[in-house]
This record gives sequence, C-alpha cells and structure tokens, in this order.
Amino acid sequence: MSLRIVIVGYGRMGREIDALASKDAGCEIVERLDIHNNAAGEGIDVDRLKDVDVAIDFSTASATVANLPRLAGAGVNVVIGTTDWADHESALKQIAANAGIGVVAASNFSLGVNIFLGMVERAAALMTPHSDFGAWIHETHHAAKIDAPSGTARTLENAMTSTGFRANVHMSSTRVGHVPGTHTVGFDGPSETITLTHTARDRTTFARGALEAARWIEGKSGWFTMRDVLGLGPQATSNEKDHS
Repeated sequence: MSLRIVIVGYGRMGREIDALASKDAGCEIVERLDIHNNAAGEGIDVDRLKDVDVAIDFSTASATVANLPRLAGAGVNVVIGTTDWADHESALKQIAANAGIGVVAASNFSLGVNIFLGMVERAAALMTPHSDFGAWIHETHHAAKIDAPSGTARTLENAMTSTGFRANVHMSSTRVGHVPGTHTVGFDGPSETITLTHTARDRTTFARGALEAARWIEGKSGWFTMRDVLGLGPQATSNEKDHS
C-alpha cells in the first residue's frame, strides 16, 4: 500500500516533494494545502484527512504553529521542514505527545547536510582545547529565502557549541539569485585556516530526505530529528558547564 501524504505549504519545496513523489510508486499525494485552501487551518480536519498517513509541512513558521495542533487532533504524523518556531517548540512537543503522534522536525532534510553536521561536531570538539582559533559560519541561499541566518546555520552553531566549543561563532548570510543552499564552517588560527563546506546543487536532495522521513515516521510516536531517521546517533553534548 502506498504511503498517503498531505503536503502542507505548496511553495518551492512543496512542489518539489510533489514532483518527486509522483515518480515513486510507494507514495501518493492525496491532498495539497496552501493559502488558498488552508489560510486559517480550515483545510485540516478529521474527515478530510482520515485517509492520510503523514503530513509534510513546508509552510511558514506561523502556519506550522497553527497546523500542528490540528494535525495532532486528526491523528496524523508530521514531517516539519519549516524553521523559526523554536519559541513554540516545548508547547508543540507537548501537543504531539498528548496526541500520541510522531513528528520529525529538521532544519534540513539533506542526507549530506546531516552527515556534514556530524563532521562539524567532531571538528568543533577537536578545536575546543585551542583557544587561539576563531570560528565562523557563512551561508548562502536564494534571494527569496526569508530567514537569515538559515535554520541549518543555526543548527550548525548548536552542533558546535554542544561539544563544549566556547569561542564566539561569527554568523553571516548572503541572499542572491537561485542558490539552493551553501554552508561553510571555518576555523581560523594564527597561521592557518580550516574550512568545511556543504553545497546543495538542487532542491531534490531536501525533497528526497523529507519523503524518507515520512516513510520512517509512519506508525511511530514521539519527537525525532533526521539524525534518528538516518541512524546517526544522538547529538554530542558537552561535559562542560554553561558559563554564559
């Protein structure tokens, strides 16, 4: 039986997921919700979504905050690709737990980016004893992307600080043209520089990862990330106390 999916947010990523799913015999897009039919969440109700297995939400931060309680009420598992809703995370996690649904939330669904996060974690851990090295993150995205820094850049910063890396991480962003996404993490010392870069060539990598997450979360309950989906293990945590 095909995985029955509702796409919430039919912008660039929603259309990319739709196009990729249409070529996959194991997936079926049964509903597409956007501003024209879900402006205030009216498109999400139990009767309309009774045959849906998973919702993939690439709408907006404010829409996600409104959509998740409705999806939870309909008993639909959710893949969340929007960012900038961290202030509501605790409340949304509680709503999901109360409803017994499964959620995969990630700032980036690319397999390569999630492996890149692990590499950056390891690099930051190795750099932690060397206080003479500074660090930076620079990300570039298409001109229409609203949030800056990107959710992925913030996740990279969290990956670095979670290891105990204490140096200030300078963050910068560029919005230009049609760039799907490029992220560079750098460490600079007195006489040398180390850089790590991930470049997405097109949005298919994000759509493929979102569909993989949708397959994985079917029938599960709990709150997960792409690290769980890909079996990469838990994020590193620092043994150092927070001195901020």
